[in-house]
Amino acid sequence: MIQNSTHIEGEYLRDILDQPRAIRDTTLALADSSQLAEFARQISSTSYDRIVLTGMGGSFHALNPLYLRLVSLGLPVVMAETSELLYFMPKLVSRRTLMLVVSQSGRSAEIIRLLDRKGERPVVLGVTNDATSPLAAKSSTVALIQAGPEASVSCKTTTATLAALALLGECVGGSNEHSVKEQLELAAQFVEDYLGQWRTHVDSLMQKLEGVRHLFITGRGSSQVATGIGGMMMKEAAHFHAEGMGSAAFRHGPFEMLDKDCCVVVLAGDAHVEPLHKKLVEDVRETGAKAVLVGATAESAEFRLPDLNSETRPIAEMIPLQMVSLALAAIGGREPGKFERIGKVTTSE
Repeated sequence: MIQNSTHIEGEYLRDILDQPRAIRDTTLALADSSQLAEFARQISSTSYDRIVLTGMGGSFHALNPLYLRLVSLGLPVVMAETSELLYFMPKLVSRRTLMLVVSQSGRSAEIIRLLDRKGERPVVLGVTNDATSPLAAKSSTVALIQAGPEASVSCKTTTATLAALALLGECVGGSNEHSVKEQLELAAQFVEDYLGQWRTHVDSLMQKLEGVRHLFITGRGSSQVATGIGGMMMKEAAHFHAEGMGSAAFRHGPFEMLDKDCCVVVLAGDAHVEPLHKKLVEDVRETGAKAVLVGATAESAEFRLPDLNSETRPIAEMIPLQMVSLALAAIGGREPGKFERIGKVTTSE
């Protein structure tokens, strides 16, 4: 049984459980948006020297699937953290730059500095959860996600942002076999069904993670959303040190520290890289460390995902990692998602 269940059932869990609504409301609001269609027309034109995708923290990581989509379309796209963009890459920003800025609050320190910088002004598409934010006010076009108020660690703002960016990617490049709107409904239904069993999943994860002191989250391609945000989430929500990185990078050094107190969460990802990830799970287990595969062929229910495309699968990948954060917080006797040293919005550089 879960210990300290009163600590688990707080604001963070309530926001986690609100995700199916946030995903569906965002999809409904943006799927037929004329603003996104117009942005797609601009991004497909020759009116810009480059497209810059930027954000901080989880907002930055969330851009990865769209970045890969635009690269595949042959567009001149750069993905850079806002702080790095400001201090080390300012020449990327000009009047011939199309800049997509993601920030759930729309008012973090780096975003404010970017919007207020002197010099040539780019065309800006802002993706935010706050219609009253500086980002919303100073963007050429705004894609407003429908997550609603969020108390602490980003969860529903993350999955709603991923939904918005998937829709944007479809506006730019068109859909493949299934429309992104259909894929997002499949993702939302999975999240709803999965979270209906949240307590069972956390119970199981607490048993699996007992004694773990080091957690790694690895993946490739669009799954790097979940590796980056997952590593951050464990530190924020559970005060547990975890690292998210590319699966190949994990073999280039970190593999050396594997021991029985380590656990590696491996995101299966796209079909053409899944065999590499299954082999990584096997190799990790041979060291005596724990390893789990997250995907359609996962061994246990808490890590099993539906078959989704590269743009929408990261939404599903986030959900088991949120359960891991709840389990680690419970093991440590902490209230998950309770901030002690930071706030919801980062106002200092």
